[in-house]
Parts: sequence; structure tokens; C-alpha cells
Amino acid sequence: MAPHASSPHPGFWPALDAAQQAALRAVARVRQFGARAPLVYQGDESDHVIVIERGWAKVTATTADGHDVVLAVRGPGDLIAESAALGGRTRSATVTALSPIRALVVPASRFTGFLESHPDVWRLVTGTFVDRIDDHDRRLQAQAAARGARRLALLLAQLAERSARHVPPARDGAIEIGPPLSQAELGSWTDASRETVARALTVLRRAGLIRTGRRRITVLDLPALHDYAAQDPDD
Repeated sequence: MAPHASSPHPGFWPALDAAQQAALRAVARVRQFGARAPLVYQGDESDHVIVIERGWAKVTATTADGHDVVLAVRGPGDLIAESAALGGRTRSATVTALSPIRALVVPASRFTGFLESHPDVWRLVTGTFVDRIDDHDRRLQAQAAARGARRLALLLAQLAERSARHVPPARDGAIEIGPPLSQAELGSWTDASRETVARALTVLRRAGLIRTGRRRITVLDLPALHDYAAQDPDD
């Protein structure tokens, strides 16, 4: 069976209390990024962290043969670029806006000072590291356990759960997936071709599980989508 999507974590910013949010905002500057604008580049030197307030971004890495692979998405409340900034290393991935983004940009030295003044927040940062590792492990498990439409169904279920944290489901339970991902980006994330993704979307639409538009996917029945993703391939 394919692994079910886990319950989405609350995100870094929502986990801060009001005083912590005010203190972090005081040492940050607000910046706007247009769709497709890079937030950070793979290989760059690290000098700041970013908290996304509004909008969605994709995380990609360039392989040795020059291909960009989608690794994850980041959305409202997420902390990004913290690992490299705190560790003094170069960026391990590129983060690119999928939609217009409003973010808090905090120089690494100020972020470190904030953490020293609010030591409880270190636990949240550590939790972010653990969540990233868990996300990677779930991706590997999904690729090993599912193929085609089932693998895509698992990813869409995870994205729907995450999106529902920011925009409540419709009265009929439908959930519009927040990150506006293309078929090619979905294919990169699931290690599948664009054609395979297109066929899988057709299967899921015909099953009444999703509705699609240009860079827009709405999950119509999340429990049923989970059930579909968990089916034994021999059933």
C-alpha cells in the first residue's frame, strides 16, 4: 500500500506567539517577489532567512546533468533558507515564487540574535529541519510504493491538506490546491514525465476525485483520493 499523507504541520510563523512574531518582524524587512522571481539561488552565499507571509514558492535543485528537480513547495508561514544561513554554507537549492509573494527577510546575524533572545524558538527551527527530512522520506516512500495516477494522487492529497490550512474547504468539501504547479512541475516532483502526469490527471478526473484548470487543481473528495492512493496496484 502507498503511505498515507501525514497531517500537515502548522508552519514556523503560526507557531510563534504574538510577542515572538513582533520581535522577529522588528528585525526584518518586508519584501515583495513577483511570480517566477527567485528568492534564493542554489550555490549562493548565505546571509539571510526568509519567512513567507503570503504566496507559494517551489524548491528546486539542479542535478549534475543540468536538470532542475522540484523537491518541495513552501507557503504561508514557512521559514526558508535557514539551514544555510545558520550553518554558514552555500544554498543547497533554488527557491522560486510560484505566485506573488510577500515575505519577511531577516539578515542571518539578526535572526541569530532573535533566537538568542527567544531560545524556545530554537525548537521550532529544529522542528523545521525534521519536517524537511520527513518530507524527503515520504517522497522516497511514495516513489517506491506507487506508480502513475496513484503516486500523483498521494502528492495531491498532501498538497490539499496543506492548502486547507490557509483556505478552508468549500461547503461540499472541495479543496483548491494553493501552489499553482504546472504538469511539468508535478512530473518533476513525482519523477514522472509530463505525459504521465497528464494521463494520471485524466484518470483522477474521470474518477470524480479532482477538477482541473490551467495551473489549478481542486480536490473534490479528499478521503476518496487518499483511498485511491492507498489501493494495492493489483486490486
